[in-house]
Amino acid sequence: MEKPSFDIRYVFPNFFTALSAFLGVISIIASIKGEFEKAAWLIFISLILDGLDGRVARLTNATSKFGVEFDSLADIVAFGVAPAILLYQTIGHNYGKFGSIVAALFVVFGAIRLARFNVMAPSSEPSIFVGIPIPTAAVFVSSWILLYDKYQLRGYGMLILLASLTVAFLMVSNIRYPSFKKIDIKRHQVFKILILMVAIVAILYLFPIESLTLLITLYILSGIVRALYYIYKFRYNRGKKLSKENNE
Repeated sequence: MEKPSFDIRYVFPNFFTALSAFLGVISIIASIKGEFEKAAWLIFISLILDGLDGRVARLTNATSKFGVEFDSLADIVAFGVAPAILLYQTIGHNYGKFGSIVAALFVVFGAIRLARFNVMAPSSEPSIFVGIPIPTAAVFVSSWILLYDKYQLRGYGMLILLASLTVAFLMVSNIRYPSFKKIDIKRHQVFKILILMVAIVAILYLFPIESLTLLITLYILSGIVRALYYIYKFRYNRGKKLSKENNE
């Protein structure tokens, strides 16, 4: 009986996934040793690798069910446990049980977010995310930790913890966020978008921590503002409709 041939195409995307999980564990170790800046940047590198594995899989036509499951397991380490430990080691331990709860809920809700994404993936819209993706939540926590460490924001520890807890709940919410995976760019918009991207890269180069923190915070706030706007619009239209019916 002939054995099935080995297809090397499946190695490359899973290698990036394995490397992402590996760096996640190294980040956890760095947090435990008190090397918070190193731990945060390792999470950012894991994010880049996480983006590469899916793109490599699609480019080489090497997507598989194993790859999907492996990616989720790697994500819970790199973007769930690693930022939670970083958050607890830098800030959470100063607030007793509350700090422990925030770190634990971040991991648990991140796992729920990943499970829901895997279930919904076949029927979900490629242009939106339902709830904040766990890598985005991890970048939010890591960037604020870098800012906290750089500017010695010791008086704002509770605010960062509360913000991280809010982001944890947003992961399992139904609030929509833009995906940016598939962007329909018109030809006349290419030049403007190129200029915008160059400007963003320049600002990131000059103020990497500050600009990254600002961008990720604005992204998360945009979903909340958008949801509140639609709730207000729905209630306003419903009230207007009821008022019109009563007048008739």
